[in-house]
Amino acid sequence: MDARLLRSFVAVFEERSMTAAAERCYVSQPSLSSAIKQLESELGVQLFIRHKRGVDLTDQAHHLYPMAVQTLGQLKRMSNLFAEQPASLPIKLANFDDLSPSLLAEFIQHCKSQQPLFSFELLDHQDKSAQARLTLDVFKQEDELFIPLWQEDYVLCVPRQHPLAQQNQVEIAALNNYNFIECVVCEAHQQTLSLLASQGFAVNLVAKAQHKTQVKHLVNAGIGISFLPKGVLETAPQLQQVKLLAPRMYRSIGLCIKASASAKPALAALIDAANTWPNNN
Repeated sequence: MDARLLRSFVAVFEERSMTAAAERCYVSQPSLSSAIKQLESELGVQLFIRHKRGVDLTDQAHHLYPMAVQTLGQLKRMSNLFAEQPASLPIKLANFDDLSPSLLAEFIQHCKSQQPLFSFELLDHQDKSAQARLTLDVFKQEDELFIPLWQEDYVLCVPRQHPLAQQNQVEIAALNNYNFIECVVCEAHQQTLSLLASQGFAVNLVAKAQHKTQVKHLVNAGIGISFLPKGVLETAPQLQQVKLLAPRMYRSIGLCIKASASAKPALAALIDAANTWPNNN
C-alpha cells in the first residue's frame, strides 16, 4: 500500500477537515480527496462522511487509524535504522492501581532484558506526563495502541474465620444474604450482582468502594465478602480465596501508547518488548 495514502488518511483523521489536511500535506484539496478515495477503494470501506463543516469519522476510520500511524512509524524507523544509537531510552510508565505487583515487576524485568537501555520511571495512572500506560483494556482511548499482556481472574475472597472459608468451592446461591462489599466501577461485581438477581437471590450491600485496595481492606476487617482479582490478593495472604462455580470473570491488562507517538525510539522499543512478553494473551 502506498504510504502517501496512509499519510493523507492520518492527516484528515487528525484535522477532521479536508482543507486543513491538504494544507498540512502541502497538496491541493482535489489531490487529497483523490488519495482518500483511492484508499477507500483499495480497502473496500468508507472512511469519512463529508459535509460542509468538515468530515465525520466512520467506525472503519477509527479502526484503521492506530494501525496506519504504527505503519508509518515503522517506515520512518526503517529509514533511521542505522542512525546513531541513543545512550539511554527513558520511559515514563504509568500503571493502573491494584495491578499484580509480581507481574508488573516481571514485565519491567522482561523489557530490560529485551532492551538494556531502558530507564523506567513509574508514575501514577492519572499522571499526564506518562508516555505509556499499563492499564485495563476498557480504559484504552481511541487514539491509542493496545498490546494485551495478561489477564487476572476474579475470585471470591473472605476472611479466614468466615463460614465460606472452609469450602473449596461454592455455588452462586451460597452467596445469598451474605454481607457484600461492592467495587462500584467493577464490571465483575456488576455481573455477579446481576447473576444473583436473575436467580432470585440477593446480597446485603454493606459497603461500596472505588478501588480494589479499599475492598481488600474492608474484607480483611471482616465487614463483608467480595470478589477481587488474583493480582490484588498477592498482597493479602490473610484472606481466603474460594472458587465460585459461575462463569469466568477476569480483567485484561495491557500496554497503551498514543499511536501518534509510537514511532519514537523508546516507545517503539517498548512496543517490541511488549509483543515478546511471554504472558501475552
